[in-house]
Amino acid sequence: MRFLSFVTGFELLALTGPVSAFCGFYVARADGELFNKSSKVIYARVNERSTITMSSDYRGEAAEFAMIVPTPSVLERSQVSTVKTATVDHLDGYTAPRLVEYFDYDPCGGMAPVVVEEVPVIEERPGGQTKQERRDGAKALGVKIEREYAVGSYDILMLSAKQSDGLVTWLTQEGYKLPNGAEDALAGYVKMGMKFFVAKVNLERHSAAAKQELEPLQISFTSKDFMLPIQLGKVNADGPQDLLIMMLTKKGRVEIANYATKEIPTDVNVPVFVQQVFPQFYRDMFTKAVGDHGAALEYAWDMGWCDPCAADPLSFGEFRELGVSWVTKANADVPPVYVTRLHVRYTRNSMEQDLMFRETDNRENFQGRYVMNHPYDGEITCDWSKDENARQYLAETRKRLKDEGAELRQLTGWGIKTIMANIAKTVPARYR
Repeated sequence: MRFLSFVTGFELLALTGPVSAFCGFYVARADGELFNKSSKVIYARVNERSTITMSSDYRGEAAEFAMIVPTPSVLERSQVSTVKTATVDHLDGYTAPRLVEYFDYDPCGGMAPVVVEEVPVIEERPGGQTKQERRDGAKALGVKIEREYAVGSYDILMLSAKQSDGLVTWLTQEGYKLPNGAEDALAGYVKMGMKFFVAKVNLERHSAAAKQELEPLQISFTSKDFMLPIQLGKVNADGPQDLLIMMLTKKGRVEIANYATKEIPTDVNVPVFVQQVFPQFYRDMFTKAVGDHGAALEYAWDMGWCDPCAADPLSFGEFRELGVSWVTKANADVPPVYVTRLHVRYTRNSMEQDLMFRETDNRENFQGRYVMNHPYDGEITCDWSKDENARQYLAETRKRLKDEGAELRQLTGWGIKTIMANIAKTVPARYR
């Protein structure tokens, strides 16, 4: 039996399994890989046309994977496709919060050497039913199989339902075991008249390699509603779930209309040792800022430029692959696209409304950016005890290190003794 579990994302129901003018140097980024229970959604929106690319963190056997996505209408084959995982990861890396570094010069007047460190179609179901028998059985339960087609490694069903209990019964008869609370979550969308996009892996087309990475799925449709349903994604949540939403629009920043969104702390000076523990730093900082539920802005910028760039700009082909139809070959070098990266965290009992969005004219730049200032670690070219500039630099640097430690404690909740001990290990003795 396939186990139908709900993971974060655009109502992803995975069938089983556990399911994130710059003169310094960019050294690391906090992308979706930092969060163990996370999904990535890329949402391209122009006028009332939406293209949504969904990439879950499913880690189980391909034979046991499927998802259900509530949609505003029945989707035809031409409205569904797959996208390369690398394209999703590229935009994730491009918009991710980043760690950058500067190097102090010799306070005696020499120039410090600058060294940049590298960071690291539908098959017959069990029981021998014919396709017509299967459709008749669904109809008797108030479920209609609207469409059946194949896309990439997936077999797709489009369903409509009159009652959530009938939909649950039909899914169960098809071999899916739903988690507790699934019927209540489905009921709200049935009442809204939404349809249900069901995708499961076809092993013959997927590959003999059971662990092969599953392709992100993409759906396109027209709707006046600019929203993302998240209620089904909470049904099997066994803790905080992280959803990364990268919005691609023409005008400006996208906001969540029905939930407060805070900006993550940014432009903060952090101790040099944070480079070795950046994933832990960012996770703990995000948790302290947002808690176990809430929404935060991580990046908002015109995609015609970046400062600093955490990855190469997207190509014309990648924009088109993600549904950004207004980018052409003529304007691809400076694409008229604004990207907003939102990080939403929720639990089973929080955020009881689906996410409603609005596009604004706000084109103010924002990025999560954390700065390391390396104290001068080169040869001393003057008498520090006599040179006024050197003495002042030494005093200011010692104070700066203490301030960085206090700021880090405030951001993460880490113990100050541990912080200061790690600072002492990573700076020259003259600054301790």
